[in-house]
Amino acid sequence: MRFAPLCALLLAAGCAGTRQSVLTSGSLLPHADLVFVADGSGDYRTTSLAVGEAVTSAGALLRVETVVWSHGYGKMYEDHVDHCNHIREGRHLASLVVAVKQVCPDRAVYLVGHSSGAAVILAAAEAIPPETVERIVLLAPAVSSEYDLRPALRSCRQTIEVFTSKRDVGALAIATGFVGTADRRRTSAAGRIGFTPILACAGDEQLYTKLRIHPWSRAVAWTGNRGSHYGTLGKTFMQTYILPLLLRPRRLEVGSPPQWGVSQGP
Repeated sequence: MRFAPLCALLLAAGCAGTRQSVLTSGSLLPHADLVFVADGSGDYRTTSLAVGEAVTSAGALLRVETVVWSHGYGKMYEDHVDHCNHIREGRHLASLVVAVKQVCPDRAVYLVGHSSGAAVILAAAEAIPPETVERIVLLAPAVSSEYDLRPALRSCRQTIEVFTSKRDVGALAIATGFVGTADRRRTSAAGRIGFTPILACAGDEQLYTKLRIHPWSRAVAWTGNRGSHYGTLGKTFMQTYILPLLLRPRRLEVGSPPQWGVSQGP
């Protein structure tokens, strides 16, 4: 496809130029809660590194694990368009989550996905029993706004937190406009406008009360997040707004996440 090089460039905007070998970080204590992080296309590990640094800086009782799902370093186009791979790797992650909960049922498990990595996280959530994971956090998700979140919402004990930005034009408007979203749709990306609730069955409306959408606003510009595709990965924003979502109240060390923007249900 002739647009592939352009899309890869747009999807790469803001990525680190060198590969980060982030496999595990944070607490190594056996009773630490777990955070599985699926980076975006290209295996740059920027999200894993950002989450790991926030956890280490706060001394949080969390272990961060990178979900290695990519076709290889720099292969952004291949990673983005291969939805079969998202599903396959998501199911592998689901088996790991279930195994953890079987051995250590008291350990909380969190799932974090950035950009195309959100497709992997959602595929995992769809393949695990209800209320298995504590919370899911999606940063600039590159899946479609019409994605059916109901299976993933059932998998959460608490909420799915989605961070969006209409300023995310290069990756989630131009690039996805050419090649489609990660779930192979020709529609708006959820990372720009959020998810459209699917209310088809009794109980769906109640289920969507677990969904919280956080649109970018100028109120968070002080953190360095200017609404770009990688704005949520900045150190101050990550420590202030994302890390608290990965801590159970009894272990909260940095305070409750400040209120900003508009948090929406269905």
